[in-house]
Amino acid sequence: MNPIRIEHVNLTVSKPKETASRLCRLFDWEIRWQGPSPAGGYTVHVGSERDYLSLYEPPGGLDRSRAPSMSEAGFNHVGVEVEDLDEIERRVREEGFTPRDFDDYDPGRRFYFTDDNGIDFEVVEYARESLSGRRAS
Repeated sequence: MNPIRIEHVNLTVSKPKETASRLCRLFDWEIRWQGPSPAGGYTVHVGSERDYLSLYEPPGGLDRSRAPSMSEAGFNHVGVEVEDLDEIERRVREEGFTPRDFDDYDPGRRFYFTDDNGIDFEVVEYARESLSGRRAS
């Protein structure tokens, strides 16, 4: 039996097409699907062949002034594992975001950044010899 895994996470964003394009540039992801959402609004699925983020914009757009912050809603960050942390840091800076909270720890290293939707991303690179014992926050 295959282990249970998270297949996707659905996030409410403004401008899902722009957000998806940026995530493709940052993480070499692809747009898997996009179109009208069954609940109204618009959705873009962006990620890998195996898992993805569903980026949803409600009908009429997102009114951040009426929405709780991500942390108030019980959401802390999206963790993304990469092979070359330095390269992704360069891309994050090119996109105009500020990497922060750098940390080297066992079994890897990481940094965080916040995108223009207020979503925090933790970007982590694991040491090759430690891949079997992965863990992130």
